[in-house]
Amino acid sequence: MTNFAFDSDAIDLPQGAWAKTHRRTLSWRGRDILALTQGRRRAYVYPLYTPAGFAVTTESPADHPHHNSLWIASDHLHCLVPAGAGKIEEYTYNFYVDETFQGRAPGCIRETGLETGETADGAFCIEQALDWVGPVEWAADGGRTVMTEWRTLTVRPGDAFHVIDIRSSLTPTDWDVTFGPTRHAFFNFRVAESMRGARGGRLVDAEGRSGGGAVTGGAAAWVDYTGPLGGGAVAGIAMGPRAGVDAPAWFATDWGTVTLQPFRHAARKVSRGETLAMAVRLVVHDGALEPGRLDTLFA
Repeated sequence: MTNFAFDSDAIDLPQGAWAKTHRRTLSWRGRDILALTQGRRRAYVYPLYTPAGFAVTTESPADHPHHNSLWIASDHLHCLVPAGAGKIEEYTYNFYVDETFQGRAPGCIRETGLETGETADGAFCIEQALDWVGPVEWAADGGRTVMTEWRTLTVRPGDAFHVIDIRSSLTPTDWDVTFGPTRHAFFNFRVAESMRGARGGRLVDAEGRSGGGAVTGGAAAWVDYTGPLGGGAVAGIAMGPRAGVDAPAWFATDWGTVTLQPFRHAARKVSRGETLAMAVRLVVHDGALEPGRLDTLFA
């Protein structure tokens, strides 16, 4: 008998109305762990809960409404399109900000397929097929599907912390593409408002650095954000690279955002027929975890 349930949130809409976005919640032994959300511009995870049931991320904060809890996105995605006579034109898209950003119109990351199931070792695996679709433009009334993605979340729940491994495999469709360089990519989370540094939260990395300014630019094995959640409760979320994140670069802020990516300082080209695969691990925990415990979890 399975310990997991994965169900769509029921919304009772008037006759003739329909929901443009949707959310499915994963629970374990009756406790919610996370919800898979298809938003207006991208697919993301929200809410994200600790074993005790505290939500550690925020969905759409007022200062950055495109910071959707736990999400994958990239600005400066360049599509290399043949233009005749051996020439190549570069179409540049923004899959990070919800509006036109520095002249780049926004695209959408849309779920096109889903497979789920419990694994033999007691984990739950969610596999999403997604299309990265550019904006409506001349000669592309529905937007160009620039890339397809196969995204896998493997969830291993526990009583003190949950471990979530996320793997993203990206394949160009009809053209070569390049990512970056950009500071707005790739694996991201935004902590709950009460956990921010300004509210008493603590941001540290595996090298012992503390605070957004010190953590940013490093290549630590993990970064952990722990803070208060009200009523005396403390919880945190840690992230670290697992595979494919060559030359990892961290960006972290005391106001609540942590980003891990390999495109910060140099572009990455992915040709047609190739797949770019990257993976990270998340540890969502109640209370504070000692650095040595995090070292073990991210080893």
